[in-house]
Amino acid sequence: MRWRRPVALGTGFLLACSPPSRPPEPPAGFVNRVWKVSESSTVAPGTLYAFLSEGTMVIASEHGTPSFGKWKQERDTLTLVEEGLAYRTEILQLVRDTFKVRVHNPGQPVEITFVPAEGRAP
Repeated sequence: MRWRRPVALGTGFLLACSPPSRPPEPPAGFVNRVWKVSESSTVAPGTLYAFLSEGTMVIASEHGTPSFGKWKQERDTLTLVEEGLAYRTEILQLVRDTFKVRVHNPGQPVEITFVPAEGRAP
């Protein structure tokens, strides 16, 4: 009689009784989510941005008419197009609850920190 079989069954029993592991969180993403500006030197806090999967960017503020632009990402480079002008944009931070970018406008670059919009208008 070999003892390997009972040991293997014992191990299997212990594994079967252990609590299930948590599934990994999906990677953070900014696409198809509505973001609200929380900090910026040039963009009004509360301004909403949505980066739609087909490349449309929607910008809405309580102080103006909604506008549309475009966005595209190629490898590590994000480009935002507003009013026909393309701006190279660095993603500085992208986690579940924070999306921070540096937009290279003419003059000084502009940093914008976004947080989830939480499903309501500004």
